[in-house]
Amino acid sequence: RQKMAKRGIPLRCLVPGKIEPAAKGTVRQQLEIQQGISKENGKKIVAAIKATKLKVTAQIQDDQVRVAGAKKDDLQAVIQMLKAGDFGVDLQFINMR
Repeated sequence: RQKMAKRGIPLRCLVPGKIEPAAKGTVRQQLEIQQGISKENGKKIVAAIKATKLKVTAQIQDDQVRVAGAKKDDLQAVIQMLKAGDFGVDLQFINMR
């Protein structure tokens, strides 16, 4: 985990596997790096955005959620709401304007 943090990989995107016994009394655990947002988490994020009643549209595209709106203030409010919420994944925000 320390090596992943040094490389700039968020620890929230690591999915731990089962712990297996290894040589000389040690144990081994494989970690899987999760890329993108699963469909279930995407639906939770879209539902949270719609619950804010802001004039923005949210849609799931492959492994990301795209939010579009006319006002920049509404988009910034959505970003702040998503940063405050806990969805179990590391969220990254990209401005496409």
